[in-house]
Amino acid sequence: MTRRFLTLDVFTDRPLAGNPLAVVLDAEGLDGNQMQAIAREFNLSETVFLVKPQDEQSRAKLRIFTVNHELPFAGHPTVGTAVLLAIRDGVETSTDFVLEENVGPIPCHVNVKGERLGHAIFTVPRIPEIVLEEPMSVEACAQALGLDTSDIGFDGYRPVVASAGVPFVCVPLASRSALARISPSAARLIGTFGGEADSVYVFCRDEDGEGDFRARMFGANMGIDEDPATGSAAASLAAVLFAGERPGDGFHAFDILQGVEMGRPSLVRLGLEVTSGALSAVTIGGGAVIVGEGVIHV
Repeated sequence: MTRRFLTLDVFTDRPLAGNPLAVVLDAEGLDGNQMQAIAREFNLSETVFLVKPQDEQSRAKLRIFTVNHELPFAGHPTVGTAVLLAIRDGVETSTDFVLEENVGPIPCHVNVKGERLGHAIFTVPRIPEIVLEEPMSVEACAQALGLDTSDIGFDGYRPVVASAGVPFVCVPLASRSALARISPSAARLIGTFGGEADSVYVFCRDEDGEGDFRARMFGANMGIDEDPATGSAAASLAAVLFAGERPGDGFHAFDILQGVEMGRPSLVRLGLEVTSGALSAVTIGGGAVIVGEGVIHV
């Protein structure tokens, strides 16, 4: 059977930057094993398969696969697929719809900026939370990342595990220099972090002011050496920033630069809504551009 697919670069507004994504449009009839095999064939950090939604009011249901396993939720597949669907629907300016993922329904707002380009923002379906304080020592984190202990932590931030549906070990670093000097190996990462979370998300303040934070993500357990942009990790970081920055009531925006060290610069826009002193909503936004299309015969 011939099945159509498109590829996009996500969390960017230009081709050959950001995080690549494949979206298979005609996924009805494929089982999970076939989807997993196709995701391995594309060999990208994530591949989306569009199937009929459970709620007829939803625009589509997404099944999201890394090269190793299915995910309940992921940020760059949500942003990229939302932009793609809006463009294919012939939207000229903006639209709102709901996408279904295994974690639940996800409201999306999309602005279309041309035949191949758009920007999407979505509300994270679960309020992020810190699920494990101090999962490992500063010494263990430094050794796993090939850094010195003085490189770990800033402004009271320490390593924690946070999750908005997918858990990440969030490791704060003291400087952009430390971020650039990371020299991880899959064996060290899995040996140190593998029992606590699928992936390791390291972040620091952006000393040059291009964004609010810089980040890198290593997903050895996912089969991802390094990810250029990780919306689900940024969503998890919201819980960490809420605890560390102590923002007051209202909406707070943070720009997170990722993928720079890989030559795939990406910009993730993270929003925190605080109500009565509690984190009440989190949004993830970013651009996406269509870069290719074709068919697979499966």
